[in-house]
Amino acid sequence: MTDGGDGPRSTYRHGDLRGALLAAGVDMAREGGPHAVVLREATRRAGVSPNAAYRHFADREALLHAVSDVCLGLVADRLEAEVAARTSHEALGAGADDERIRARVELSAVGYGYVAFAREQPGLFRAAFTVPDDLARAQDPAKAGATGLTPFQIVGRALDRLVEAGVMPAERRPGAEFVAWATVHGLGMLVIDGPLRGLDDQMVDYATDRVLEMVDRGLATA
Repeated sequence: MTDGGDGPRSTYRHGDLRGALLAAGVDMAREGGPHAVVLREATRRAGVSPNAAYRHFADREALLHAVSDVCLGLVADRLEAEVAARTSHEALGAGADDERIRARVELSAVGYGYVAFAREQPGLFRAAFTVPDDLARAQDPAKAGATGLTPFQIVGRALDRLVEAGVMPAERRPGAEFVAWATVHGLGMLVIDGPLRGLDDQMVDYATDRVLEMVDRGLATA
């Protein structure tokens, strides 16, 4: 391999071919979603022969699943950023010391971050959630973001805090992840791949607000 170039090629020069191929795969997913992830193209972008990739990924599906894991980590980072922004003392103002308010804002922030990621990075969102996987891997560290939590764990943390703050009855906690997750995921998919694609930003924001209010009312005490 000749020397030169930036990105994956320069990473490979230091011996991380798997990382270079994975970075190329994530770039392809960003550009065109999971269907755009092709092992041969990843090797071309990394500047190596196709045969070199098989030491790290047995086939396209193996690369695609690894890309999906990385994308889930990026989702987690987006959720954490939204939570941090919306639960800061500046954002909460007079409600900063009210644990009930803070817990409710945290859960809604997770929802806002989820839909925002779908809108900002539709290719990565599709790669994160449309690649077949098993729920048993929802807490796999490979899917975690910078804080060490996966998207599934971040949702669970927010729900646990609702219970701790006395917002949600403990008996409603089991399985609540699936209710909250399915609701915001459905909205995200409708916005990027469904009949809501034609809505302007203001209408999508309005729909997101109403959906998250519905989730809050459904989980909270009467």
